[in-house]
Amino acid sequence: MKRKLTILGAGESGTGAALLGKAKGYDVFVSDMGQIKAQYVQELEANDIEFESGKHSEDRILESDLVIKSPGIPESAPLIKKLRAKGNLIIGEIEFAARHTAAKLIGITGTNGKTTTTLLTYHLLKEGGFNVGLGGNVGKSLARQVIEDQHDWYVLELSSFQLDDCYELKLNIAVVLNITPDHLDRYDHNFEKYIASKMRIFHLVHLGGHAIYWNDDHQIGKNISKAARGLKVHPYSLGGDASEINNDRLFFTPLNVEVSAPRAGISIKGQHNMLNAKAAGYAASLAGVSDEAIVRGFKNFKNAPHRLEPVREINGAKYINDSKATNVDSVYYALDAVDAPIVWIAGGVDKGNDYSLIQALVQNKVKGLICLGKDNSKLFTAFENIVPSIQATDDLIKAIRMAKDLAAPGDTVLLSPACASFDLFKNYEDRGDQFRKIVMELAI
Repeated sequence: MKRKLTILGAGESGTGAALLGKAKGYDVFVSDMGQIKAQYVQELEANDIEFESGKHSEDRILESDLVIKSPGIPESAPLIKKLRAKGNLIIGEIEFAARHTAAKLIGITGTNGKTTTTLLTYHLLKEGGFNVGLGGNVGKSLARQVIEDQHDWYVLELSSFQLDDCYELKLNIAVVLNITPDHLDRYDHNFEKYIASKMRIFHLVHLGGHAIYWNDDHQIGKNISKAARGLKVHPYSLGGDASEINNDRLFFTPLNVEVSAPRAGISIKGQHNMLNAKAAGYAASLAGVSDEAIVRGFKNFKNAPHRLEPVREINGAKYINDSKATNVDSVYYALDAVDAPIVWIAGGVDKGNDYSLIQALVQNKVKGLICLGKDNSKLFTAFENIVPSIQATDDLIKAIRMAKDLAAPGDTVLLSPACASFDLFKNYEDRGDQFRKIVMELAI
């Protein structure tokens, strides 16, 4: 008799898990409280997988032998509580997929920089000639790829939500980039619970495997000895070596072999991206990528959209799309990376931001602030005595025109919102896409 597998959520990860479950002989049922995208409906129908949308048939779901839930469903959801009380086994798509592959795994987490570092690590392995797949919170679901299982390595971007649903996942290399407050509504507004979720990645590494972490992060530092027990630890930082500063090169020494690359030759810019590059370089080197391939990969890497993405130059002013910057920490890195007077477009749905963390940078670099959102009062209050010119609108076209009027030759117009996008846009991608389109259509 086939084991009953229920997938809660029919996005990319859920549909991938359903397809893998079908391939492995499970009796698969997919249930989504929302509307399932047409592309996933077509896949489920084409593979004769039963599904429902707009509801959860609880009686049927409670009879499952195994439940795979979307990372977006919290433990506090009533259905999850009922499943837990009944003793049903609940795991995530990553955990399920990893059980069906013998490939080596690199897992990367952190509050900021996950996608960039994951994409760069993947790129470095490809540059080194590795047969490597990309998955987790970016690209195609790991489960979907494991059906064919044609890769020797997978590089995975892992959110705290995904890590929470992993129990027996065995990574070969794990990276924690940084930990700052985020998603605290999911963790009972308890920062320590969020920290524990991030540090959990080191408990999911093969004994004797590798733990890479940013040495200057206080939260990681105070937890690393316990979390990475039995692992080979590789801390990294910037500026720890005088030669690194004097020669303007990026140094790291995995496995006692020094590797260096000229910072000017690294395609991604800014201090935060030097840290991301260092983490990716460590991971790639530990995986066996040659020094030459790493340096070459640093030069020709192209980052994902919406992350300090250059869009266009108009009348001598550069326009940069950093729509992915949905918290203050990300904006700090963006402001720090721009070496020019800034006209800053920010705002949206505030996530409990503490703007005091960037006041000094704003005072030194920002000549104008365009507040873009339904409620701009908090931004106004934070910067009205610091920025020479502040304007507000809830219209992106108007915001860009205001910025164009303020920007002089040599300035940078920077969309780096510090906030979620849901008051005016579908998501940060929609916000960034609209920004890019409007800027490209602007008359000079």
